[in-house]
Amino acid sequence: MTNGQHLWAVAYDDIGRANQVRDEIVRLGWDKKYLVLNDVAVVVRHVDGSFTLDRERFPSATNILGCSAVGFIAGLVLGVPMVGATIGAMVGGAGTVMTVASTGITGEFVTEVEGLMKPGTSAVFVLDAGGDMEVILHAIRGLGGTVLKTNVDVERARLIQSTLAAASSGPGA
Repeated sequence: MTNGQHLWAVAYDDIGRANQVRDEIVRLGWDKKYLVLNDVAVVVRHVDGSFTLDRERFPSATNILGCSAVGFIAGLVLGVPMVGATIGAMVGGAGTVMTVASTGITGEFVTEVEGLMKPGTSAVFVLDAGGDMEVILHAIRGLGGTVLKTNVDVERARLIQSTLAAASSGPGA
């Protein structure tokens, strides 16, 4: 984690909740600028065991072609490692591959997330570079979910997990 980027995979017990949480993460990052949000994607594992990827378009010229580290990682979870790696290298160039390497993502990370996603569930993948933790923690309080995997230190992961599980502060909080 030498570059300060944090990768999160947070799972939900249904196929729709990760999309709702992604909307809140996008609001915090791209809309309100409280979170230095580099990328976000949702992976759904359908009841039949198949996976789909829904990647939010990144509002930046640097990601104009739509390839990103989170998309790259989520593509690997979808079971297309060779295709995902090849497309990522061709479209994202060295930048995507370097970002993946610098966040400490390994094949083990991908395999573990894939194994943890049961049929009928979803997960949101978030790549961030920090932000206003007080505002972020307040905004994500009560959103639910289970942190499947992250590259941050254990104490920070515990803080995020406990905040996600805490009771919400109420509407408009």
